[in-house]
Amino acid sequence: CSAKNYKSGKMKKLILTCLSIFLILTTTACVRDRASILFNKYPITEKNIYDNSTVFQANSRIYYLILMPEKVESRYLYIQIIKKDNKYGQFGYNLIQTRNIRLKDEEINYFTDYFVLSEGGYYFMRVYSKDNPHKIFASAEFYVN
Repeated sequence: CSAKNYKSGKMKKLILTCLSIFLILTTTACVRDRASILFNKYPITEKNIYDNSTVFQANSRIYYLILMPEKVESRYLYIQIIKKDNKYGQFGYNLIQTRNIRLKDEEINYFTDYFVLSEGGYYFMRVYSKDNPHKIFASAEFYVN
């Protein structure tokens, strides 16, 4: 009877060890590059791409660059600019701007443009792909004084 318990205990340990190694390998594998958003006070070029900012003046242009390491198959992006403020309903979020963008042939891995906001506060930008419109493709936050 004790030999049976010994064998079943060894088998359980072996299964648990194999399962834990499998889980470690599948959950800590390579990290994928993700889409990102960079903001700048000036039109974004190769020279000033690293001069990103997150604080802007009201009624000034806010330039942005959406970097996409993976190709967007549908070539369409949805952009939302949302203000976080307790004055508004729906948990303090107010949808300020939305925009649908069709990527051109030369914009497979990036898109750049600008927008202007006249009200100060805490904002964030969300980008969705038409390939998966329920999943946030990229998100970034910024402030307007």
